[in-house]
Amino acid sequence: MRSLLFSRTFAALLFAALTAAVLPMGQVQAQAPQAQTRALPANQAQIQLSFAPVVRETAGAVVNVYATRSDRRQNAAMEEFFRRFFGESAPSMPPGRSQSSLGSGVIVDATGLVITNNHVIENMNDVKVALADRREFEADIVLRDPRIDLAVLKLKGASNLNVIELGDSEALQVGDLVLAVGNPFGVGQTVTQGIVSALARTQVGISDYQFFIQTDAAINPGNSGGALIDMSGRLVGINTAIYSRSGGSIGIGFAIPSSMVKVVINSAKSGASSVVRPWLGARLQAVDGEIATSLGLDHPTGVLITSIYDRSPAADAGLKRGDAILAVDGQPVDNPDAFGYRFTLKGTQGQAPLSVLRDGKKTTVQVRLAPPPETPPRDAVRIRSRSPLSGATLVNISPAVAEELQIDMSDDGVAIADLDEQSVAASVGFKKGDQIVAVNGERIASTREVERAFSRSGGYWEITINRGGRVFTTVLGR
Repeated sequence: MRSLLFSRTFAALLFAALTAAVLPMGQVQAQAPQAQTRALPANQAQIQLSFAPVVRETAGAVVNVYATRSDRRQNAAMEEFFRRFFGESAPSMPPGRSQSSLGSGVIVDATGLVITNNHVIENMNDVKVALADRREFEADIVLRDPRIDLAVLKLKGASNLNVIELGDSEALQVGDLVLAVGNPFGVGQTVTQGIVSALARTQVGISDYQFFIQTDAAINPGNSGGALIDMSGRLVGINTAIYSRSGGSIGIGFAIPSSMVKVVINSAKSGASSVVRPWLGARLQAVDGEIATSLGLDHPTGVLITSIYDRSPAADAGLKRGDAILAVDGQPVDNPDAFGYRFTLKGTQGQAPLSVLRDGKKTTVQVRLAPPPETPPRDAVRIRSRSPLSGATLVNISPAVAEELQIDMSDDGVAIADLDEQSVAASVGFKKGDQIVAVNGERIASTREVERAFSRSGGYWEITINRGGRVFTTVLGR
């Protein structure tokens, strides 16, 4: 504990020295109300203070994650398709190739839970973790959430583990000192130092729930899944991405805040395989300058409700089209990404207070927190027939499916929930999230109707698709 207090003193002294350096001689920096007191180094010993105590306390919990997969299993679907068409003369598929990925992770629980980025282990089937003390363990993937880009691993047979305590990312301020610790490429620990450059960064294009801590601490490829640590030695973020045109660090890195990391860890401990999010049941858009003026706001802020689904929490709470949501439980939101982040943090039990602007008046609306319902049941169907959708898995569209695939609710049609990368469906251009609206002129209302429609096609398929709100028809045949 003494070493951590020692480091916090150093952080305060270093911040003060940097601040004083930009002030003209003889001037004293004004202190804002309730601002933390800063002080200059008083002697040579204070100038020589180091981050080493924080690193010693935390670096042992940062690990190397390496994962592999073989593509041979993906070739099986294509081989089956060729056998159906060509019989025994079907061409053979090339041997599967092994692919691998390397990244970092953080031990967050003494039972062996490791958190990392989902993209580090995405599509991998063999995951191993190397600790800072050179011990290696196989790991099970207990939770993965591509939309948040986080995953939780469980080390097999591990004991005597170093663990990092979760910090409060909500308490971070721009200018706070942070350390980025990673274990990239299996070469060992790397530590870089910087400051928090910005908070609540959205529109970054990394994940669906974009709400990042931006730091100028160097984050390089292989550091994905590593730790962003404050001067108390606590985990305040998971390093996820860098902004770079060359592939190297240029001082713009992004980390997922520890407040979201906590949600993911708790979901894993509860036995969930992915994070269950609360469902609002409304479509939202950002408030731009023109909308802000029409609402009587002095600057663009909040999100505008453009439509509400029947029998949803939004409808039950009395929210209306044209309402502007300004905050979730007192935390301001500036766009749909920020709203999604704040709303997800509230969980799926109880209620959440939303600050709403309606007809020029601000009010608070209590919204029920509940997961999206699976009504109708998804009734998944794997298409194995000789058709353009061979290798795709179709499901009925419900609020749960719509949230999962990030598509709009629809009264008819089914959605592609999954498809093999080398399947026939993928090769002709179908994508995950596509909604199949009609086949050969017949409207599709359920997955079973798709099966019947393809069984009557006779080798000619006219398929109507809704992709991201754009509806088009494609004709395919033998």
